[in-house]
Amino acid sequence: MTVTPLPDELPLFPLSTVLYPGGHLQLRVFERRYLDMVRDCSRRGSGFGVCLILKGLEVGEPAVPAAVGTMARITDFSHGDDGLLGIVAQGEQRFRVTRTRVRSDGLVTGQVEHWPVERQATVPVEFALLQTILGRLLEHMAPQWRHATAADYDDASWLGFRLAELLPLELEEHQRMLELTDPVRRLAELQHMLPRFQKA
Repeated sequence: MTVTPLPDELPLFPLSTVLYPGGHLQLRVFERRYLDMVRDCSRRGSGFGVCLILKGLEVGEPAVPAAVGTMARITDFSHGDDGLLGIVAQGEQRFRVTRTRVRSDGLVTGQVEHWPVERQATVPVEFALLQTILGRLLEHMAPQWRHATAADYDDASWLGFRLAELLPLELEEHQRMLELTDPVRRLAELQHMLPRFQKA
């Protein structure tokens, strides 16, 4: 994945979900602070940061975001029957928030720096089961990945991030999968969790 320069200050969208690099995020936007943020991002061709909420809610008072998040770039817009703005955004590089401030309109912004880029790694043979499981999950849960190639499935980072998106992890586990910088270790931890999901 190409790493683009991060701005000195990034608008943050704290959510009750984790966005992974390469992932897709669909949002309905109705609060004025986020409508303004989307407008500004569209005008400048810039992105915004998605961070898991540690304290607070997605609406109302500014929430406390996790320190590590993912840059999101808007790829599509829509208007629903309810009149609300819908956006689709794609996850890019990860970042760490070093300092936050709350603007007068309630939007949280952060000074950010790049999270370490993980090494390129091919999926080791002992994790072939994860490739099979992901193929089944994508068929039923993520049709946007139906055109994924064999090269995608052999990429340890891509495989791990897609599994982390689709498996029913706890939020803290989602965040840990985001923060790991060794793609093979991420696969190992996900494989270790599998028996828990098979019993469910």
